[in-house]
Amino acid sequence: MSSGEDRLIATYFKPLATAQGALGLTDDAAIYAPPEGHELVLTTDAVVSGIHFLPDDPPETVARKALRVNLSDLAAKGAHPAGCLLTMALPEGTAETWLKCFVAGLQSDSRLYGCPVYGGDTVRTNGPLWASITAFGTLPRGTMVKRAGAKPGDVILVTGTIGDAALGLKLLQDPDHIEQWALSHDEAAHLAGRYRVPQPRTAMAEAVRVLASAAMDVSDGLIGDLAKLCDVSGVSARVDAAKIPLSVAARRAFATAPSLIEVIATGGDDYEILVTIPAGKVAAFRELANTAAVPVTEIGEIVAGREPLQVIDVDGKQLAFAHGSFSHF
Repeated sequence: MSSGEDRLIATYFKPLATAQGALGLTDDAAIYAPPEGHELVLTTDAVVSGIHFLPDDPPETVARKALRVNLSDLAAKGAHPAGCLLTMALPEGTAETWLKCFVAGLQSDSRLYGCPVYGGDTVRTNGPLWASITAFGTLPRGTMVKRAGAKPGDVILVTGTIGDAALGLKLLQDPDHIEQWALSHDEAAHLAGRYRVPQPRTAMAEAVRVLASAAMDVSDGLIGDLAKLCDVSGVSARVDAAKIPLSVAARRAFATAPSLIEVIATGGDDYEILVTIPAGKVAAFRELANTAAVPVTEIGEIVAGREPLQVIDVDGKQLAFAHGSFSHF
């Protein structure tokens, strides 16, 4: 006799399990064999209603965010996506129309990024809805790029733009900011979209793996994440605040409210890649980034010592932030 969970799995999740090793979700486990000479890179992140997404966010964007935050981790390690596991906690009364849209969003991104679902679990909860994805990727044995490895003289670069997602969250929580920051409709939509649906830089995985001395994705804020990288590498850094790449929308908001530099530099959810590159390899990294159609920007350099990193403004003064990064605790 099948249960309600069996029906949910058969109806919604089985279509996601396209890989042969997923066994059509008919077993308690799945099988995955990495290519010869390769190893797996594992990562997991959860998204929780009210913490990582807003309760009224479209379900398809919740699904995409749940997967993409993990793909961002893989890309920053130099790994290519291979598959994932999904666990969901659904409050009593979750509408099946919501679940149908969630699965449609996940299915679309699963195909886009070549990351099929191999299995997982569904449970009921008295708390908020959440989804946790464990993703795995592959790379040649011994080539994963760690946070540790940055050396004095390395150039610090970041992909894409910084601060959009943090500003987008503020807009979604208080739409009055649209007028306060003199944003157009399209600019406001861009910021909100960057919060809801990250853009994992999977196209940069190879460049990171081959050329970076250290790397991580920017999930908890640029400055805080760079500080983590420096700490484990045993170095410090100097960042030029004026070089932090901003979108047109973020630049307009910053022009009307310069105090937003703290939100931009320390807010979370960018999901860009932060890398340190030996100076002699920067040109090659830029060339690969151009080929991948991913913008990269030099924002500073790694320096010797264990002092806190410095963020310098256009006047040569050091900026101080109340909080270095987002923290759950």
